[in-house]
Amino acid sequence: MKTTLNQIREHSPCTSGWEKLLKHLGKTKADDEELTILTILDSNGLDDALWCLRAVEGHDIEKRRFAVFCAKQVEHLLTDSRSRDAIAVAERWCDGQATDYELQAAAARAAAASAVADRAAAAAYAAAAAYAAAAAYAAYAAADAVAARAAVAASAAAVAASAAASAAPAYAALAAAAYAAVAVAGRAARAAQAGELRRICELTK
Repeated sequence: MKTTLNQIREHSPCTSGWEKLLKHLGKTKADDEELTILTILDSNGLDDALWCLRAVEGHDIEKRRFAVFCAKQVEHLLTDSRSRDAIAVAERWCDGQATDYELQAAAARAAAASAVADRAAAAAYAAAAAYAAAAAYAAYAAADAVAARAAVAASAAAVAASAAASAAPAYAALAAAAYAAVAVAGRAARAAQAGELRRICELTK
């Protein structure tokens, strides 16, 4: 997957990331020389590489396939079948076995499931905070905090699933990766995402 510095600049990249990329390339200004997402991954890291997908023309299947990979990282946290279905439909869409309409419908259902999960997470955090404020036993308060974090993780996982089926493939890739990482809160998840992005990029050279 390829882009150019001029295409990236059209999307107003952050100053620090832009300067870092220019330095890595040994350049002082934008041009139209082809630049691979792999190069950006090696230079700036995963977040900037995913952000730059918006400057890559085409490759919608590859972008969504990456989003599906990220959503699957947190599939075990999903409690609503609508979220799991969205991942499955998005994967079938990548394989040419689901229509755009089916994908859009799955995304809408997953968004509704995500909203429910968000409310549950907010309620869990509020309950944990209230209990902690008045708790006589710290252990009980800690247990409530753990439950709240679990609810937030489930909420983030639901957003990741919803993102995987969203309308814009570049957004799907970025959002699914970010929310999956929040849900599992692990460096290993991010490393796996970087490895998958590299694999997809190498397959589409």
